[in-house]
Amino acid sequence: MATLYQLIEKAIAFDHGDAKRIQHFLKVYTYADLISHLEHIPPSTHTTLITAAVLHDIGIHAAEKKYGSTSGIYQEQEGPAPARDILTSLGYPEDVIERVCFLIAHHHTYHDVDGLDYQILLEADFLVNAYEDQLSKDTIRQFCQRVFRTASGIQLLKETFDISYKEVDSL
Repeated sequence: MATLYQLIEKAIAFDHGDAKRIQHFLKVYTYADLISHLEHIPPSTHTTLITAAVLHDIGIHAAEKKYGSTSGIYQEQEGPAPARDILTSLGYPEDVIERVCFLIAHHHTYHDVDGLDYQILLEADFLVNAYEDQLSKDTIRQFCQRVFRTASGIQLLKETFDISYKEVDSL
């Protein structure tokens, strides 16, 4: 299996010339890595999570070309195939490839979350999207209440966006 750095290098090459998307996946990867360490997740889950974080939006170019949209539903549909190709070329084990493809195919689906890797990927992606999309504090607070579950993700969201503990009173 290739190193994380080889994966990142492949992902950058895949998104060649698209600095915005490269910056996005690097930030999501960083948050996912941080939350996973703060939550003390097992090494095998960590590997799957950070792999998915690097590749989570890999289908965005195909979505734009095929549907004229970067909507999450299209990213979920178009992402697993190129992710599988990249991971196979790098020698990732089939069980890791399957889980990463599942996570990519669900990274904009906020119900029936079936694992800590899935939960952390949702949280890391939102932490980045909230800033990049300049979401309001009210929208951030509502999303936090509906989707965030990890103590570390909630804390990072509160501190990053200055959401007071009073504003997120149900947490």
